[in-house]
Amino acid sequence: MSGASIVWFRHDTRLSDNPALAAAVGTGAPVIPVFVLDDAAPGLRLVGGAARWWTHHGLAALDADLRRRGSRLILRRGRTGEVFDRLVAETGAGAVFWNRRYDTAGRDIDAGIETALTARGVRTGSFGASLLHEPWTVRTQLGGPFRVFTPFWQACRTAATPSAPLPAPDRLEAPAVWPSSDPLASWRLLPTTPDWAGGLRETWTPGEAGAAAALATFLDDRLATYRDRRDRADLAATSALSPWLAAGDIGPRQVLNAVIDAARRDPEVTDQSVEKFAAELGWREFSWHLLFHFPTLPEVNFRAEFDAFPWRDDAPALRAWQRGLTGYPLVDAGMRQLWTTGWMHNRVRMVAASFLAKHLMIHWREGEAWFRDTLVDADPASNAAGWQWVAGSGADAAPFFRIFNPVLQGERFDPAGDYVRRYVPELARLPADWIHQPWKAPPRVLAEAGVRLGASYPLPIVDHGEARSRALAAFSSLRRVAA
Repeated sequence: MSGASIVWFRHDTRLSDNPALAAAVGTGAPVIPVFVLDDAAPGLRLVGGAARWWTHHGLAALDADLRRRGSRLILRRGRTGEVFDRLVAETGAGAVFWNRRYDTAGRDIDAGIETALTARGVRTGSFGASLLHEPWTVRTQLGGPFRVFTPFWQACRTAATPSAPLPAPDRLEAPAVWPSSDPLASWRLLPTTPDWAGGLRETWTPGEAGAAAALATFLDDRLATYRDRRDRADLAATSALSPWLAAGDIGPRQVLNAVIDAARRDPEVTDQSVEKFAAELGWREFSWHLLFHFPTLPEVNFRAEFDAFPWRDDAPALRAWQRGLTGYPLVDAGMRQLWTTGWMHNRVRMVAASFLAKHLMIHWREGEAWFRDTLVDADPASNAAGWQWVAGSGADAAPFFRIFNPVLQGERFDPAGDYVRRYVPELARLPADWIHQPWKAPPRVLAEAGVRLGASYPLPIVDHGEARSRALAAFSSLRRVAA
């Protein structure tokens, strides 16, 4: 196996548009695909149970894709440096290629691996694959990082066009002898006792083929109406590509190029829908830009004045929010969709997050941690940036006085109540006029719908008006301290 090239897969579990894989194939040497599970890496924020479920099935799909091309995926668990010491010794590899990470801990690990391999005379190469633009290439006129989305995205749109996606190789040259591999099942990434992943299995198909199918559905059925319908929680109107993007089963260059190509072919797809969708990719890009330049984003308030905010420690309220038992149907539907499917509609994410941070005044870090554990698209940058944005403590944050009214949001974005009925079945028989505020429904309506407030469905755990006033007062005191 002398001179073989190792491809180190991480959050890029795909064969298409994978420049590290293309570089390995380009050497003409045998290719050894490797994935390392390092649970003890210092500083890495380990993903939660839902994302680990996705990882298991994504790795199985990647291995199947590789085997169809005459190759296979080698799995190793342990400290990354030690794993590569052994692999290089076992295989005589002459090169190791990978696609870049952008969190500080990941970059530090990669730099250490590069130094160690170079010292042994092993060629290394790293490539950009998970973003449209490398974070160090998008700067303000003063040379610093952007802190506001709109000028950031304008700079991205006027920067050099991202390179075209790379095709998947038709075949990979195999080594004469394969190194040993851990059985995937031995990693115990799947839940067993209990097996809570039934809803995930029914909803998602991890892997590159699943990503391609989801993208095709979006382009064919949803792109033309994306701008006008994307906020409707009751409709399948978004791309829902975030889990595949987070895992790297598909890359943003592939998605953006496919959207632009579809718009050229379909006269019903407006420039406005394309630009709106591109901007959503831009928010993902902006989040990674922030995490790269401000690595404490997942733990520390981006705006330091929020360090003095009087967050409340309320374990029962936090538990009610996590379980979808707040008494506000749109919030509860979102939290139950999350628990069942590992995903939540973006509009509802904002409402549910605002409810925790502003109605309940529970620290945004509690919400970030819960989402990280339960989301199949638990992207460390988007999750942290999104929570800080909603809480008011982040970059380009929503004004703190923007406190979503869950009743009005439900009436606007789930007008017939179909989303609530799907995930809060105990309210399924309520008429649309009352489904977003059952506590105001007449007793006869509640009785006919089989709803017993405080028994079959909870009363609101907090009054919206009182909670809004309390949050605004807390924010006002914060501003006085800052002044």
